[in-house]
This record gives sequence, structure tokens and C-alpha cells, in this order.
Amino acid sequence: MKMAPLLRAIEAYPQIHADLVHTGQHYDTSLSDVFFDELGMRRPDVTLNVGSGSHGEQTAKVLERFEGVLEDGSVNGEPYDRVVVVGDVNSTMAATLASVKMGIPVAHVEAGLRSFDRTMPEEINRIVTDAIANMLFVSEPAGIENLKSEGQPEDHMHLVGNVMIDTLRWLLPKASQQDTLNANGLTPNQYGVVTLHRPSNVDSKKILSPLLDVLIETSKEIPLVFPIHPRTSQSIERFELADKFENARGLIKLPPLGYLDFLALTSQAKLIVTDSGGLQEESTVLGIPCLTARFNTERPITVEEGTSTLVGNDPALLKKYLRQVIDGTYKKGHCPELWDGRASQRIAEILPR
Repeated sequence: MKMAPLLRAIEAYPQIHADLVHTGQHYDTSLSDVFFDELGMRRPDVTLNVGSGSHGEQTAKVLERFEGVLEDGSVNGEPYDRVVVVGDVNSTMAATLASVKMGIPVAHVEAGLRSFDRTMPEEINRIVTDAIANMLFVSEPAGIENLKSEGQPEDHMHLVGNVMIDTLRWLLPKASQQDTLNANGLTPNQYGVVTLHRPSNVDSKKILSPLLDVLIETSKEIPLVFPIHPRTSQSIERFELADKFENARGLIKLPPLGYLDFLALTSQAKLIVTDSGGLQEESTVLGIPCLTARFNTERPITVEEGTSTLVGNDPALLKKYLRQVIDGTYKKGHCPELWDGRASQRIAEILPR
């Protein structure tokens, strides 16, 4: 979702030849291939086939395999001038390390985001990537302040907006034509969407079970659509929660969805419960109340200006704010500046410098 608008924007600059590298960190078809199709992306020029594994294993595989790609040079035989990485996954950090060690400068899209929670692997990936990249594309003002406090030079930082929102705005008209709501018996603004996948929420029965209890209770009042991440599904089975989960009639259980179907659901929902950083951002632009099942966020603007509220994994807090949304007393938010669908164009303009 981040790379697709960048590739489209880069096409306007014939002096830039871009090769697309897919690490294969998300290797499940429902979590990878479908996005290439729906986002209208060309297939990758290079695929590393890293797959799943521990943090160390994934990082090592990307380092080794991407280094080989850089050594071979670009598809047209020229050495690479720059590597562009997005987000905060293991691939982001590993590709950055491989590049910088070979003397190839790195541009980081979504730079400067900080949760200030170093128990999160993503936080380590962000810090390391930003420390050694020299072109930092920032989505919100807090990111600029974070980078300044870490000693980054002014000329490395560029406040450009949010590329995730570029994709949302580009595909929203198409998503609105999907038959997703009818197929699941849903009425606009009369249901909620739930996504949970982070270890802090789903890897402990003591945490997951009470959260499910609140969701099941709420689903008696308003239907909740729950596209189930493979990690969450495995935990529900392992913790013997499957019976109460499956018997909850108000919970509409779905497999992982493609972006268009998912956007069709989220854009017309009354509320969202999630531990996804990206969905925090999208809900803010869509104006949908978002209860974020995290104790901190690297996207503070979604809480300060947007529609998100942090509820951690506290079932009482979740229940409190669900009641506010249902009763119509939940806060109103607004869309942050530069989240206008043109962040990728700003990045593409700066890249050749």
C-alpha cells in the first residue's frame, strides 16, 4: 500500500529507473499477492522469498539476499544510486543495513515515527533505519521533532505527508463499488470492524479472552466484522476459545481480506477496533471512530487530531469507549495537514536530488 503510489509517482520522472524488490516477508497469498493485483502494481523485478521466521532469521536472510541483489546491480545493468525502503518491518531495517554498508544511500518513507516503546521490534527497526538513512520522508510533524532530537540534519528531513493515504484516496471510489457489505448482510454505519494480531493482544489467554468477551457482548448490540489474522486464529484454537468465539452470532468471522474488500468495510463502518498502525491512520482520514488496542502509538497525530483513542488491552477501557461510540458521544476528529493523497508526488520530486 505504501510502495504502489510511489511507483506510480516515479513514473512521471523518466530519469528515474526503479526496480521493485519483494522480500517475501508476507508470503501468504491472502496477505501479499492479492495486494499486487488490487493495487495495480507490476510484479516485482526481484523476489527474495524470505518467508517467515524469527526476527534474527528474517533479518539475516534479507541482509544476505539483498546484498546479492545490490552486488548484481539493477536489471538494466547499472549500479543502484539509491534504495528506497518503507515502513518499519524487519525487511526495512535489513535492506537499509545492506545498502549503507555497500555505500548506497537510503531513503526511508515513514521516517521519524516513534512509539518510545523499545519492547516493540518495529521501534528498533525504525530507530536503526533512520539513524543510517540520509533521506527521511516524514508523514507528520511529530516525526520531524523526533528526528531533530536524535540529531538528524535538517537537510535529511522532508515533511511530505502519508503515502498510505495516497492509496486510500486513490482506491476509495473503487472500494465503494465492492459488494462486500451485501455479501455479509451489513448496512452502512450499522456495524463495526475488528482486527487484532499483535502479540501483546493475542499471545496470552489472560489478555485475549477478556477482550473477546467485550467484543462478543458488544456484538449483541451491533454486528462486528472480524477478519481473522492467522496468528489470532491460532491463538483462539490454542487457548480453547474457539467455542465461545464461533458461537457469538454477532461476530462475523472472515478470512484475511484484500485491500478493496477491507476498505469497503472500514470506510462504511460505525466503529473500528484495531491494533494496526495503518488502520489508525486510515480511520482518521475516513472520520471513523477507532479504538486502538495499544498502550502507545508511533502515530500520535491520529490521537491528537484524528479519531483514534488508545485503550491498550484493557477490556474495561474498550467497553467504555465502545459505549461512547454507540451512544454518539465519542470525540470528533479531523484529517491532518498533507494527508491529501499527494505525498508520493512530493517524494518523487525530491528523490532525484
